[in-house]
Amino acid sequence: MSDSNQHVNNTTGIQLPAGACVVIVRTEWNAETVGKLEAGCIKILQEHKVNYQLITVPGAFEIPFAIKKYWEDTKYKENKPCAFIALGCVLRGDTPHFDYVSKAVTDGILQLNLSLPVPTIFGVLTVDDQQQADDRTGGKHGNKGEESAISALKMMALVATFK
Repeated sequence: MSDSNQHVNNTTGIQLPAGACVVIVRTEWNAETVGKLEAGCIKILQEHKVNYQLITVPGAFEIPFAIKKYWEDTKYKENKPCAFIALGCVLRGDTPHFDYVSKAVTDGILQLNLSLPVPTIFGVLTVDDQQQADDRTGGKHGNKGEESAISALKMMALVATFK
């Protein structure tokens, strides 16, 4: 990450809503890579004393449904989430499957961000190979799970200023 982007990971002064809760929706596919994203995400949430819950879905395609259903079932409850974080990894293969799944999960998360009153953070890696995934789960490009959690913190704080 270039020096001009270091502010992106700065969480100094963030004011979170009381009882902030995040729901992490992670995939079973590419479990080792997603596990590293999850660990980075949880590390940041724990550092900021944010409650979280984990939900596991089979693959990236199922992430938007799980988030929408969870929101519908908890939106009137006291412990409803303040944000969702979608974690997954879609590796390019030899068929168009990568393109379909990547577009579907991207479009699904976009629709959630436009329809739900809480943010959904896109922490799904869409990469050409395992090396690119490794570079983004603690390698030369940092840990995108940590970055996703930081984005969730910042978005929860932003939403709290609108009230």
